[in-house]
Amino acid sequence: MTKTRVYVAGHRGMVGSAIVRQLQQDNRVELVLRSRNELDLTHQAAVQQFFQQENIDQVYLAAAKVGGIVANNTYPADFIYENLMIQANIIHSAHLANVQKLLFLGSSCIYPKLATQPMTEQALLTGTLEPTNEPYAVAKIAGIKLCESYNRQYGRDYRSVMPTNLYGENDNFHPENSHVIPALLRRFHEAKLAGLPEVVAWGSGKPMREFLHVDDMAAASVFVMQLDNSSYQQHTEAMLSHINVGTGIDCTIRELVETVAQVVGYQGTIAFDATKPDGAPRKLMDVSRLKSLGWTASIELAQGLASTYQWFLQHQDSFRK
Repeated sequence: MTKTRVYVAGHRGMVGSAIVRQLQQDNRVELVLRSRNELDLTHQAAVQQFFQQENIDQVYLAAAKVGGIVANNTYPADFIYENLMIQANIIHSAHLANVQKLLFLGSSCIYPKLATQPMTEQALLTGTLEPTNEPYAVAKIAGIKLCESYNRQYGRDYRSVMPTNLYGENDNFHPENSHVIPALLRRFHEAKLAGLPEVVAWGSGKPMREFLHVDDMAAASVFVMQLDNSSYQQHTEAMLSHINVGTGIDCTIRELVETVAQVVGYQGTIAFDATKPDGAPRKLMDVSRLKSLGWTASIELAQGLASTYQWFLQHQDSFRK
């Protein structure tokens, strides 16, 4: 049996590693993986040489520079440059090597800050982006448009999925540059160990957010990649290649913080620092398109937080740097 050679870009990241775990269950797939030390995705010639040599059949483009509000505010040039380069190099090199199928992973931050909730795929480019992560969002929008453009000009089958806020195994638990869930899990865990009487969370606690476990994201990615052309095209409008991926359910940041505290077993007081930025007031994905195709999320938030905390406990020694 000839196996499908699948390249997962960013296989050591949270999403990429989850996609690898998902694909490893399929004996028809032969994974092609390269670490950052083995292949610099911002280096055009190296990426082109890789594709010319490896005879890739499919690409999952999960490689990206990612971070939370602090990281996006602090390193805007890094976020726009590195993501633009990674996306352009992989998509163009895949095309040159005659790779017909590619899946690009974007982000819900592509949508306007004040987009009508829940956010539909049609909301793209209809308003002003959230300022704190605009450079990252612009790069992700460019990735969508790269896929659309190669489809239009060259007849490629390059698809895009836009996940809501992700969390889970292999997340970044850095105390300053991480997203909200790993940051909270670590903060409450360390507060519990230190016996601190109070934990302060950023913002007012009022914004609404949706969270998707990374294993659900991986399952959705493989599902969308494997859809036959007629099913996919039937559910994606002309010139609209991306599909939202989420749970369709959100909660307030306050509710999230309280749930994390409960999962960790922190018994102290929780305070909110309203002088810190909240970001967008609400970010809920309209996932009706993906649901109509036959996929829905299966991991509830409390369950996912508990398993993520257990993973953190098993790997916390590697985070003490």
